[in-house]
Parts: sequence; C-alpha cells; structure tokens
Amino acid sequence: MKIGYFLSSEEYSPAELIAQAQGAEQAGFSALWISDHYHPWTDAQGQSPFVWSTIGALSQVCSLPITTAVTCPTVRIHPAVVAQAAATSAVLTGGRFRLGVGTGEALNEHIFGDAWPEADVRLEMLEEAVEIMRELWKGGTVSHRGKHYTVENARIYTLPEKPVEILVSGFGPKAIEVAARIGEGFVSTMPDGDAVKQFRTQGGGDRVCQAGFKAAYADSEEEGARLAYQKWPNAGVPGELSQVLPSPKHFEQASQLVTQDMVKDAFVCGNDPQAHLDQIDEYARAGFDEVYVANTGPHWAGLFDLYAKHVIPKHS
Repeated sequence: MKIGYFLSSEEYSPAELIAQAQGAEQAGFSALWISDHYHPWTDAQGQSPFVWSTIGALSQVCSLPITTAVTCPTVRIHPAVVAQAAATSAVLTGGRFRLGVGTGEALNEHIFGDAWPEADVRLEMLEEAVEIMRELWKGGTVSHRGKHYTVENARIYTLPEKPVEILVSGFGPKAIEVAARIGEGFVSTMPDGDAVKQFRTQGGGDRVCQAGFKAAYADSEEEGARLAYQKWPNAGVPGELSQVLPSPKHFEQASQLVTQDMVKDAFVCGNDPQAHLDQIDEYARAGFDEVYVANTGPHWAGLFDLYAKHVIPKHS
C-alpha cells in the first residue's frame, strides 16, 4: 500500500500547499493528490487557488508524483484546454503527473450559467472529453464534432514523452463501469471493496486503484473533531447533494443538519497513530493500491511528524 498526501485546495493558500508538498516529501509520503475546485465547499474553508498554477509551482519544489483528485473536464473548462494543461503539467513534472477526472459538482461547474446535466449525461460528456484529450495527446491536428463538444484544427505542441494517464472517479455502478472501460485507473474516497471488485472485473484488471480520506490532526480526538466540524461540516451531507448544490452558502445551509459527531465519523481525528493505521488498513483490505490522507486545520506539520515516525514505516 502506497501512502500519499492529499493537498486540499479548498482550505489552504498556494504558499501553504507548496509548503505541505515539501513537508510530505520530507516525511516520506510517496505521492500527492490535489483537489481541483473553483469554490471551497464552505466559506470557512476559505481558499480555492487555480490548480494548474499550483501544479506548476509544485513541479519546481517537489519531486513527488501528482494526481488531480479530481478534475472535471466537461463544463467549466473545455476538454481541449484541460488536455493542454495536463500535458504541460506532465512536462514540468518529468512525466510524474496523472489526470484524475470525474463528472464534477454544480458547486464548481455552474459558474457560467450553464444547465447542470443529470448524472447519465455527465458520464456521457466525460467519455467524450476523455476521447478528445487522448486524441490531442497523440500530437496531430484534431478536429472533432461530437454530441457535446467541438474542436477545430487544434494541436498541442508541448507534450510529454508518454501520454498522460487518466484515472476515473466513480461512486455508483454506472460510473464505475465507465471508469473500468476508459480509465487507466480508478479513484474513490470510500473503502468500498465492492467498487474495486467491479472496476477490476469489468475491465480495470490490475490498473491502479486510488482512494483518499480526511484527517484532523490535533492534541486530542475531540479537538480534531472540533476542527473538522468547523472547516468541513459538508462531510456529513448525504447522497447526491454534493453534486447538485450550487454554492458554499447552500452547503452551509445543508450542513446545519450535520452534527459534530457525524463529521467525526468521516475523519480520523487526533494524534493516535493506530487510528490512522486502522483507516489505511481498511482501504488496503478493500483492494486499493494507494491511499491519500488530507489534513484539516493548522497542525499539518504534526501530522507529517506522526506519519514519518509511526505510520509510513509500518507500510514501507
């Protein structure tokens, strides 16, 4: 099991994300995830830097592989532009960049006033977007007139030696089937062994399966739970609401139904290394190859020290 660190663009400034990436590398983490958002989930999180600028900066100060978790290449940014951004990121990182993609959330994608499609249409758009990006990474001039996108005489000149790998996020049977069919890997945030099994049996085979979870490092479990609830009450919002609510204000309204205990259940809180090891083992038992931990709150240096001394050595 590879253990990586998840950079939360919703909560930390670009300078903090860069410092965290450097700290993660020094602590012995094997790779990075980074979220791709236009908005944070709640105003309390307070940040949302442009992910492609951040990746460019990271490439110059850190040698860890980077995966977006995840980019939506369908509404807010045209797939031809995402293809160029991903190709440049791969060049800057010396081929250590992977593009994680998903069908997105209205929170980030509605900003131009476009209609927010239902889930089946979003999956259809994602498939076409992936087709366009892979064609552009071949290096030729591309014209495409599909159901959802048009590309005319487009060519990406700055390309990595190998095409960027695309990992696909999936949380339901239809999305996992698409991930198995078109993805070079699978992305999830749940320790769901059935999802991994479906991905592998429906065409994913031995391709990489990544997952992530959230932590709130603090001197006590209760202090960690307080920090988690302060910053991420949306972690307790159920069902498809996270895909359809359009603004941080709406997530804050929905989060009024969420208690601190509900958020605590979604995080690893405090400074007990065994709690982190147990969570990692849960993902390992589910069949994931890589797991990424995100910290919330100001004590991320403490989390790095915990992992360097007590967690990563157990999995090396």
